[in-house]
Amino acid sequence: MKIAEIVRTKGTKVVTIRSDKTVKELLALLAEHQIGAVVVSDDGETVSGIVSERDIVRHLHSTGAEILDGPVSAIMTHEVFTCTHDLQLDDLEHTMTERRIRHVPIVEGGRLRAIVSIGDVVKHRINALQSERDQLVGYINQ
Repeated sequence: MKIAEIVRTKGTKVVTIRSDKTVKELLALLAEHQIGAVVVSDDGETVSGIVSERDIVRHLHSTGAEILDGPVSAIMTHEVFTCTHDLQLDDLEHTMTERRIRHVPIVEGGRLRAIVSIGDVVKHRINALQSERDQLVGYINQ
């Protein structure tokens, strides 16, 4: 199965933030949307970076509270793993596990199209297992 199936189910809405916004503004965005990461994009279409709760915690620990008034660009991950809609789900799962990443932007033709989280992947797997279980129970009860 391809990533497109997860995107079809979850939708294409992606929350982004400009690199010059403050970490405080980032925290407000994370809280408002109840998400764990935001794609950094100055134009809303290209991926400049990604910033997660983990990034904030690491920098708070190493730098201190003054990081809250600094720009998102100071704490974001610059090298972002992205994929396209046609990547196989198994390949994405392997990559997310090996690289220990929780959020992967979906990029087509250089433009941000969606984002897939590890939670989206797990939810999809649980739904598939539940469906398989229901089919087996239905078959047995016939």
